[in-house]
Amino acid sequence: MKSKVVVITGASSGIGEACAKLLAEKGHKIVMCARREERLKEIASSIREKGGEAIHLKADVTDILQMEEVSQAALTEFGRIDVWVNNAGLMPVSEIIKDKVDEWDRMVDVNIKGVLYGTHACLKIMREQKEGHIINMGSVAGHVSNPGSAVYSATKFAVRALSDALRKEEAQAKSGVRITLIAPGAIDTELLSTITDPDALQSTGSFYASTAIPALDVAKCVDFAIDMPPEACVDEVILRPTLQVH
Repeated sequence: MKSKVVVITGASSGIGEACAKLLAEKGHKIVMCARREERLKEIASSIREKGGEAIHLKADVTDILQMEEVSQAALTEFGRIDVWVNNAGLMPVSEIIKDKVDEWDRMVDVNIKGVLYGTHACLKIMREQKEGHIINMGSVAGHVSNPGSAVYSATKFAVRALSDALRKEEAQAKSGVRITLIAPGAIDTELLSTITDPDALQSTGSFYASTAIPALDVAKCVDFAIDMPPEACVDEVILRPTLQVH
């Protein structure tokens, strides 16, 4: 397997951090971005201490210009972008009646626009290279919605639709660019920290405490998709904890 340049958004914790560390161990060059610069610095340092290659940038996925700056930094440092992981996401679940309008807006901005802006930042570069791989982090909530998850599920259904359409566009264009959707279930990350509704936090927290699996399990799915030969594309991976029903 050749070393690839991998850009990861939301890389300061959880799935993004796990992907950065695992893929660096596999010999890939890592470009990490998130809003928490100090945390990124720590992760990048730990990767380099183990002999890996990694750079980090403070960036917000809701700012299209900052996403372009991330792609430019990857090109400046490593000369190309092989994989872009649209991982950043929020999950402040609540029932619609609670009127958490600001949280609705933020989820749309991060979970949907963030994917679009990340894709915008790398797609033309990958087309020029005649190869590349965009991995979008969806969710089981992009397949089934439940009370309290309406807006979050809507954003993840959107990511699923975007991924499918983009895959078809790139296949039709014979661009060599692959699209993969990873749809995890309950994963042990900081997502619960974004929940402000007490009732939702209690029920979701209880479910995660008894069910959630490590973020590394998701990172292994990303590694699997990346490692496939260029003529084969893993369209979607749904990863649930063995104990998760829905």
